[in-house]
Amino acid sequence: MKFARKRVTAFAAVAVAAALALTGCADTSGSTGGGDAGGSDGGSSDNLSITFLPKNLGNPYFDTSSTGGKAAVEELGGTFAEVGPAEATPDAQVSYINTATQQGVGALVVSANDPKAICDALNEARDAGVKVVTFDSDTNPECRDLFINQADAAGIAKVQVDLIAEQLGGAGEIAVLSASANATNQNAWIDLMKEYLASDFPDITLVETVYGDDDDQTSFDKTAALLQTHPELKGIVSPTTVGIAAAARYLSTSDYKGTVAITGLGTPNQMREYVEDGTVTAFALWNPEDLGYLSAFAAAALISGDITGAEGDTFDAGDLGEFEVGADGTVLLGEPFVFDAENIGEFDF
Repeated sequence: MKFARKRVTAFAAVAVAAALALTGCADTSGSTGGGDAGGSDGGSSDNLSITFLPKNLGNPYFDTSSTGGKAAVEELGGTFAEVGPAEATPDAQVSYINTATQQGVGALVVSANDPKAICDALNEARDAGVKVVTFDSDTNPECRDLFINQADAAGIAKVQVDLIAEQLGGAGEIAVLSASANATNQNAWIDLMKEYLASDFPDITLVETVYGDDDDQTSFDKTAALLQTHPELKGIVSPTTVGIAAAARYLSTSDYKGTVAITGLGTPNQMREYVEDGTVTAFALWNPEDLGYLSAFAAAALISGDITGAEGDTFDAGDLGEFEVGADGTVLLGEPFVFDAENIGEFDF
């Protein structure tokens, strides 16, 4: 089955700190939501043409989030589109933003490959009246109207560290296999993981962070290189769905299976075989379909003028219920959820 679309309080959730915007994207000017840059004026429209722009196409995580986005747009009676680059490079999304602006879409829903590289293009879109919602990975706050945060950044960091610490018995060398070096969300989580490791798990040493660029083969090769470079490595944390699946695939047929732990963020359908064959003990995620669904409803609320992206704004998100805009124009989906051998068979996404 898939997760029911209802507020995440229904989950057996990991305890997290108070909601915060991703630290890697904080805007020290104090602007909220759309800020002063760009030209989104808060006016209303009936143009429910909503285009999703993920980091890259062909990524199972974003395929799932777009499924939720499309369902929401169809519920709203709008027009859904998905466009994007084949590879998740910093400026690869710019041309797609420009094209959507020229087409006069009502809103863009973007997972940013870089917090700054697409800002000029997004603000040109906003000047043209396009509402901009980021999800999964934010831009600088002044470059968009809202950010839909999949889970509290501190909670995402904590659950991954707790999982690897439990699997290692609280001691040993670990490495991080991330997405791209410029990914806003990945870098924020990794910084918080380092802080949490230092304060709560001093016997766990993070020896290296490498980047697979959300490419399966690159992530696979980086896993092999990590294990060769660090013969005492006991665990790998991969806070990206492409990375964790590639690392698990490598470990599953290697001599390291059962001796090197792998955890991070993945989808049940990607990770099922590796949990069932014992390569992976447990991993975490939120429901990316709900993330896309919520992002589309937020975009529609901006288009219609129901909200402007200001702190305290509230809007209805269909089956997910009502949400409130927090500081820096951030909306929080909920808390991460842990998947393991006991529950992974219950989910299908």
